[in-house]
Amino acid sequence: MFGELIAWLTDPAHWTGSDGVPAQTGRHLYYCVVSVALAALIAVPLGIGIGHTGRGAVAVVAASNALRALPTLGLVTLLALGWGIGEGPALAGLVVLAVPAVLSGAYAGVRNAPADVVDAARGLGMTSWQRLWRVEVPLAVPLVLGGVRSAMLQVVATAAVAAYVGLGGLGRILLDGLKINDYAQMAAAAIAIAALAVLLDALLAGASRVLLPRGLRRAARTGRG
Repeated sequence: MFGELIAWLTDPAHWTGSDGVPAQTGRHLYYCVVSVALAALIAVPLGIGIGHTGRGAVAVVAASNALRALPTLGLVTLLALGWGIGEGPALAGLVVLAVPAVLSGAYAGVRNAPADVVDAARGLGMTSWQRLWRVEVPLAVPLVLGGVRSAMLQVVATAAVAAYVGLGGLGRILLDGLKINDYAQMAAAAIAIAALAVLLDALLAGASRVLLPRGLRRAARTGRG
């Protein structure tokens, strides 16, 4: 099996053309980035608003848990039956998968802002809007980015379902191998998905350090020291 895997990975035919590993990886990456970006556009403002006001928290948490329980493959298939084959059903299913993690990170980040810091901002005469954008949101950045990282990892692992509705991506290589019982091809696709997940997580971790407010970076370095 290991020899067959090496033979598959070193075959130049699998690395060229529109069905090759690089092209399918690009498609897989496209689905992941677009779906997580759309989920962030929906969930980050919602989570920040709920975390700041405290209104609707119970309903949103319940809805978020319900979304987590939805089987992505079943949802994508259902959307494809009603919406038709194409990118729409796959991306919609992946967005639904990504929303709970991003929403939880944004909500927890704002809600867990240190009470003494928020009270100090209030004592300085800041309005509710000023406290949100000058104090709570900067303090929430680590947890918001943590939610995005978590969502990205889930989506990378699940984006293979896009192949079930006729799309490309690394899931197409996996399914094509399954059809002909080519376990080396299936293993190669799984390795490629895992490698992509590790790479994206490393990139997001680096972005998290860059986007972290300067004061929090200084506090983190002081704490380590």
